[in-house]
Amino acid sequence: MRKGKIENCIINMGKPKIFVLDTNVILHDHKAIRKFRDNNLVIPVTVIEEIDKFKKGTDTLSFNARGFMRDLDRITNGRDFGAGGLPIGPNLGWIKVEPNHPFPEEAADFFTDDIPDHRILATAMWMRDHNPGTFVALVTKDINLRMKAKAVGMAVQDYLTDKVQDERIEEAQREVQLMSLPSDVLQDLAYGPETAVGWNRVLKVKPQPNQMFKFRWETERDETVCARYDAARDRIVLVKAKPAYGIRPRNDEQKFALDALLNPRIDLVSLTGGAGTGKTLLALAAALAQEEDYEHIYLSRPTVILGNQDLGFLPGDQRQKMSPFLQPLMDNLSVIKAQFKPSSREAQRIDSMLTQEKLIIEPLAYIRGRSLGKCFFIIDEAQNLTPHEMKTIITRAGEGTKMVFTGDIFQIDQPYLDQWSNGLTHLGEKMYGQALFQHVFLRKGERSELSELAAKLL
Repeated sequence: MRKGKIENCIINMGKPKIFVLDTNVILHDHKAIRKFRDNNLVIPVTVIEEIDKFKKGTDTLSFNARGFMRDLDRITNGRDFGAGGLPIGPNLGWIKVEPNHPFPEEAADFFTDDIPDHRILATAMWMRDHNPGTFVALVTKDINLRMKAKAVGMAVQDYLTDKVQDERIEEAQREVQLMSLPSDVLQDLAYGPETAVGWNRVLKVKPQPNQMFKFRWETERDETVCARYDAARDRIVLVKAKPAYGIRPRNDEQKFALDALLNPRIDLVSLTGGAGTGKTLLALAAALAQEEDYEHIYLSRPTVILGNQDLGFLPGDQRQKMSPFLQPLMDNLSVIKAQFKPSSREAQRIDSMLTQEKLIIEPLAYIRGRSLGKCFFIIDEAQNLTPHEMKTIITRAGEGTKMVFTGDIFQIDQPYLDQWSNGLTHLGEKMYGQALFQHVFLRKGERSELSELAAKLL
């Protein structure tokens, strides 16, 4: 290789790695360029062109596009990138925007379409070939592009910074500890005047706040007793089967869920599980049961639509635009109303809350910049949120607000999120052990026998 070609590349002192970033990495996390330590970064000019298409709008993609370009502008500060790029910051590597390059001769006939993905891949291969002795990899959240890169022998990686390990996901799904207790301890917990026992009568090590337990009797009785460690009381307390607005728990996990939803000291709740496990129904019932304690009940869910469009392209006013996305929430509301006669006070109260806008359907895109005080906020299908979106929503919580996120981390509709990197998984990982947070994984489907059978077999 001729020396003249090398001089246009990043100069690597101490052999740091070179990572070529795809557009989706930046749109997923606009601070990504500051999370590669002392390694050097290359942004193909095609990525800049793609990001330019997202700079207008109110959604997260637009927010990340603008945030990245502002950060890049601060780094350049009136300078050009030059041959070696510009320093990103203290203890970080260098960054440069690289012009498009053609595929090497051996791969020239592999991809005939002139599309952004191919231009980014070709630039990554050019950087690899013109930086001998340095590890060069393409970083993308696009599975298809990763497969194409592997097909031509290009090192490629997913963006893993905000991914949660498999083991932590498995731990979250089996977070309820099942154990046997002596009859005298269990008798005090289940039937004693305080329905609580000191944790040191049960465990050798102090449990985490809101740790959940299922206790068996040492005798042959089949009955189990549900309990939770209450950090404020420093005791393990009995979890009872509490009804909420006509809805009663049908299994132990639903019992834990309603206990958390109705507990005024737990401000943040996440409910995960498959279809028909009752996540949204329980959240709505708990909100209605406590409506006198809150000024508003907000219902929302991510609007997963194609391209960089927002709700504006749909016909009608805000309520009509959101109607297709919020219909599942309304279906659950209908299930709750069906527990009562149409003329009953409970059913009429639901209609009144909708009319008086105490029960509000609100697009998530309108939350940024607001302070939500003294409200019960339910976000359904939260597995379609990015970690940044999750943070944006929770930081809107004002005094007296309770937030509930529901979803199934194995049913994700966003193209660049998965069970390890979505906001709902991220929430459980980061908030674990906090006294104001509780996560419940609902295992058993309760929608119908047919629904449960389909979930298991299909």
